Amino acid sequence: MRTLSNALAFLLLVGVSIGAAPAKVVLIAGNPSHGPGDHEHNAGVMLLAECLKSVPEVEPIVVKGGWPKDESVFEGAKTVLFFMDGGGGHAMIQGERLATMQKLMDQGVGLVCIHYAVEVPKGNPGDKFLDWLGGYYESGFSTNPHWVGKFESIPTHPVSTGVKPFSTKDEWYYNIHFRPEMKGVTPILVAKPDKAARAGATSSPRGPYPHIVAAEGRDEIVAWATERTNGGRSFGTTGGHNHINWSNNDFRKLVLNAILWTAKVEIPAGGVQSDVSAEQIKLNLDPKGKR
Repeated sequence: MRTLSNALAFLLLVGVSIGAAPAKVVLIAGNPSHGPGDHEHNAGVMLLAECLKSVPEVEPIVVKGGWPKDESVFEGAKTVLFFMDGGGGHAMIQGERLATMQKLMDQGVGLVCIHYAVEVPKGNPGDKFLDWLGGYYESGFSTNPHWVGKFESIPTHPVSTGVKPFSTKDEWYYNIHFRPEMKGVTPILVAKPDKAARAGATSSPRGPYPHIVAAEGRDEIVAWATERTNGGRSFGTTGGHNHINWSNNDFRKLVLNAILWTAKVEIPAGGVQSDVSAEQIKLNLDPKGKR
């Protein structure tokens, strides 16, 4: 009888060990882009991966240089993160990659897109992003000025666990093309652009855009969480242009929480805790010369 009890205990222990396997999270960094301190894809992704090492339930896998040369890295992934240049050159929409992404999305794999990675062309890529991400930056409709986002009220949502109101200057894209009636989409970061941001003096191409100016005084969504119809989860944020903003504890915590949420990993009470020093922010920067 004792032998049988020991055997059952062993099987239970093995079952617990198998069930506790960490969630595979694939973080994909795009190629070097922009000047020093801007669009630091490699440094940003590696910093996030380092922070995730404090979460035993997650196994971060970093891919550098854009779309992975070996797509087998996606096997078993619980969520995939893209921090890279977008638009017509978005790595995710080249060749057969939209089909590859569709398979992942059909499997309920999570999706996180940061900054320029939320932009794809209108048409089939845009329609895919409406389905997968809940919204996307549409050229000519959305806008991309540099301004101070003052996030004075943080909604209650798993990704905002432990996140306090904060303020940062960034290239906060807004007037995002979202799903009709915001179906399945929850605004997370919302702020009111000032008149200069509405005028588009720092937008590319330069403003003013009549439809953007006409919406003066309106709050704008710059980060959102989406629940897909098949149970998959996604998160998009338009911040991340300025690398220094990863030193903001609340912005960083929001993105780390979002990675866990999209991977369907329980977020710790108080959110994902991480400490980032001034020295760490300088690590893994692309060799772009001096500012």
